[in-house]
Amino acid sequence: MSSLEEICGGLPLHPLPENRGRKKGVPHAPVRTPNLTAQEEKLALQNALRYFPPEVHKELALEFAEELKLYGHIYMYRFCPAIEMRAYPIEEYPCKTKSAAAIMHMIMNNLDPSVAQFPQELVTYGGNGQVFSNWAQLWLVMHYLSEMTEEQTLVMYSGHPLGLFPSPRYAPRLIITNGMVIPNYSSRDEYEKMFAMGVTMYGQMTAGSYCYIGPQGIVHGTVLTVLNAGRRYLGVEDLAGRVFVTSGLGGMSGAQAKAAVIAGCVGIIAEVDEAALLKRYRQGWLMEITDSLDHCIARLRDARENKITLSLGYHGNVVDLWERFVYELDTTGEQLVDLGSDQTSCHNPFSGGYYPVQLSFEEANQLMSTNPGRFRTLVQESLRRQVAAINRLSDKGMFFWDYGNAFLLEAQRAGADVEKRGANTIEFRYPSYVQHIMGDIFSLGFGPFRWVCTSGDPQDLATTDLIATSVLEEAIHQGVSASVKQQYHDNIHWIREAGKHSLVVGSQARILYSDQKGRVSIAVAINRAIAENRIKAPVVLSRDHHDVSGTDSPYRETSNIYDGSAFCADMAVQNFVGDAVRGATWVALHNGGGVGWGEVINGGFGLVLDGSAEAEEQAKIMLSWDVSNGVARRCWSGNSNAYETICQAMEETGKLKVTLPHKVVDESILEQALHR
Repeated sequence: MSSLEEICGGLPLHPLPENRGRKKGVPHAPVRTPNLTAQEEKLALQNALRYFPPEVHKELALEFAEELKLYGHIYMYRFCPAIEMRAYPIEEYPCKTKSAAAIMHMIMNNLDPSVAQFPQELVTYGGNGQVFSNWAQLWLVMHYLSEMTEEQTLVMYSGHPLGLFPSPRYAPRLIITNGMVIPNYSSRDEYEKMFAMGVTMYGQMTAGSYCYIGPQGIVHGTVLTVLNAGRRYLGVEDLAGRVFVTSGLGGMSGAQAKAAVIAGCVGIIAEVDEAALLKRYRQGWLMEITDSLDHCIARLRDARENKITLSLGYHGNVVDLWERFVYELDTTGEQLVDLGSDQTSCHNPFSGGYYPVQLSFEEANQLMSTNPGRFRTLVQESLRRQVAAINRLSDKGMFFWDYGNAFLLEAQRAGADVEKRGANTIEFRYPSYVQHIMGDIFSLGFGPFRWVCTSGDPQDLATTDLIATSVLEEAIHQGVSASVKQQYHDNIHWIREAGKHSLVVGSQARILYSDQKGRVSIAVAINRAIAENRIKAPVVLSRDHHDVSGTDSPYRETSNIYDGSAFCADMAVQNFVGDAVRGATWVALHNGGGVGWGEVINGGFGLVLDGSAEAEEQAKIMLSWDVSNGVARRCWSGNSNAYETICQAMEETGKLKVTLPHKVVDESILEQALHR
């Protein structure tokens, strides 16, 4: 068993660690099919060997070539550390700075087997969201961090540690870019080749930025989505007896079961991978599991009639589940589903993100590597069947939305009936959850704010929960708008429920949706609690990249921007740079995430609160920018909520001056001018 001191000592070369290969009994990433030419295979092997001195090249070359042949990528399994991978208390890391130790804490949490989807392939979530491209990179990064001072910055190129570079104390200690490919070459096929050659990486959102906090990170957003869907579509506050059907329990999608329970509805979630299903069940995130459609229907009817809160995991394909609901509708006339969505990893549909109904899980994993063309055909046929069933139920009153996983985009590409007549290119028959449910929340400045207690002590997390609750209650007492008040109440309810539902998986972390004022006030209060020793160790502030300002994604985060700029990425890039110059401890900018490679640019940050006055000032200025940037952009696009929000922010912050749009009141002048 390795120690933290050993893993921070650099690559183990004398002697080389034993090659134990892939572990049995743990989930592994699907085999990749990069279709490299002979020259590209040679380059992939050469690129992998450059991490090691020549005297070990002959031995490593053979096994690395075998990995490339068998798995489509060189993961360097020999160098997977023997250490128990988890977020250790910050004081245990052998570092010169608290910032470096905090980053180590976050990295190891992303690779914790209880957190990571495919830990041996360094995939945290989403099927292909990498922390690093190979294990050599982990050893080098941990070594660099152990040596880093407050006058150095570690630079990361798509998983590769370029090195430590001199920088001033106020600069970020870590700057990450993932997948920054020239736009004309940012296709899926090109990505598969470049990843296999070890020159780029898909970091999803918070995998490659080291800020993932387990499925809790999406639970809260899913709770808010389901609650607000009930309000918008069903006209109810109480979801008791209402049925929500969806799919996916592997990575972030594992949050859906817990969210259904917290929201108080009947959640039926399909999952083809038995290991993922059992993992969520054993973690207490699923109340019940079954592989019987008959049992699903019977249990659903009972829970629906008696208004029993339930999360039921169905081990099987979601297409079979949807088609069974259609059968029940046709034979009994009963519409059993109120709300529907999908959280398969459709951003990665042909490499394990979506499993076609025609094949078993095992058959699909085999076919995707032996006959990728046939597998693609079956996936698209399956998508068409799934959409046909959803359309039938929707016609009878079920409300369906796209959860930003590229489901409708891939269904459209497959030829499914998802077109919205007369709509623009980012609209489908069904809305994305941003367009109809969460978009107004973003425009008010609310988004997924989170923090991690690096002491690893649950009591510290409980203290921060109390602090956050009191801050929001005080804000309500001082007076806020009705829409903001509702969001604050939802978040206070969330925090109180979070402690009851064992949401912590991995690091001691919490997430809530907050606006600019709330984020700054919570950060300041936590920092002062650290200074007063009410919290034992530094706290890392972060957020999902899926936020007000962090992501430009025309099929998700910016899908409700209608001025033609939904495909522009200035906001996310400016946010990355702006956070860096305003005091973030680390920043990240990614291609891909959520809806897939080439479809989105997104970024995030980490900010270490250590109780100092400097940390408080950095939190105030950086968090304010991190929200107001996106609100200002949404205001300029014509969103009225964002207009009101940014105007209020300018009143409260004298140095904030934002260009405001003038609305064309009489649109007839446009037609007159264009048709003279």
